[in-house]
Amino acid sequence: MSAAGHGVVVGVDIGGTKVLAGVVGPDGRVGATARRTTPGRRVLTRQVEDALVAAVLEASADRPLAAVGVAAAGFVDSAGERVMFAPHLPWQGEPLRALLEERLGCPVALDNDANCAARAEAHHGVARGASSALMVTMGTGIGGALLLDGRVLRGANGMAGEFGHMQVVPDGRACECGRQGCWEQYSSGNALVRDARALMAEQPSVLAEMAGGPDGVTGPMVSAAAEQGDLVARRAFASVGDWLGVGAANLVAALDPQLVVIGGGVSAAGDRLLEPARAALRRSLVGGAHRRVPDLVAGSLGPESGMVGAALLAAQALR
Repeated sequence: MSAAGHGVVVGVDIGGTKVLAGVVGPDGRVGATARRTTPGRRVLTRQVEDALVAAVLEASADRPLAAVGVAAAGFVDSAGERVMFAPHLPWQGEPLRALLEERLGCPVALDNDANCAARAEAHHGVARGASSALMVTMGTGIGGALLLDGRVLRGANGMAGEFGHMQVVPDGRACECGRQGCWEQYSSGNALVRDARALMAEQPSVLAEMAGGPDGVTGPMVSAAAEQGDLVARRAFASVGDWLGVGAANLVAALDPQLVVIGGGVSAAGDRLLEPARAALRRSLVGGAHRRVPDLVAGSLGPESGMVGAALLAAQALR
C-alpha cells in the first residue's frame, strides 16, 4: 500500500493497552513497526494522540507519509471523523481524523478497530470469499464487525458491531461502558485475568510463583501457565471460551453468517479458547441440530489485523 513517489502508508491500531503502528504494503504485509503503551482512560486526550503520533513517526522512520489509517477501539461516527465514545480510552466526540491530519501532514482515515480487522481478513485473510461473516475481536474487551460480500456494514451511526456491550447477564459485572453484565466482562483479556485470579484462591497454581500473588497476574502469564498445563489457567481459558461461544450463538441466531472469525490478542491461544467456544456455540444455538452451524475460526492475520485494515482503508481513500 505504498504510494510510489509519494511516501508510505502506515496503519495504526490503538486499543486499551497498546498503540501498534506499521508500514503496510499493497499485499497486506507489514514492514517496520513501532509500539507504545496506551496512556489509559483517565488521561488527557492529547496524551493518547501523542503516543499515536510518536508510533507513526517511528514506524515510518522519517520517510514521507502518503496516508495514515487509524483503527480505534471506540465508537466512530458514520463520517469517519470522530471517536464518539471509547470505553477504554478518554475520547468523547473527539475530532480525531482532523487533529491527526494537522499533526501528521497527510491524509488520515479513521474507523473502529474491529471494522478494520474485518476489512483485513476479508481482503487478505480467512474471510476472503465469504458471502457473510462476523468478526469478533478479543483484547482488553470485545469488538465486532459485520461483513457482507467483503464489505463492512457500519450502520446508520457508524457504530454497528459493538457486540462486546450486549448484556448477557442482567445485573452482572460492572463494565467500563457504565452498564452491567456486558459480554466482554465474561469473555475478553480482562475477563481471563479476573477468572484466573479468582480460581487461584481455590487451588494451587504456578501463577502464584509467576505473579507473586493474584494482583500481579497478567494475560500473558495466564497463557504461559496454560502452556505448562496449569489447571487454574486452563479453567480460566475454558470459562472465557464458553462465554465466547454463548455470545457467538446469540449473534448467529440473529444474523445467520457463513463464518465467525475470532481475532485480537486473546485469540492467539488457539484451540484452548476456540474448542470450548465451538462446543458452547453448538450447544447454545437455537435450532442447532437443524441447520449448518457456521465455522468458528481464528483470524489469519493475528494481532496485526487492525493495523492492516486501517492501512487498507487509508490506501482506498487515496484512490
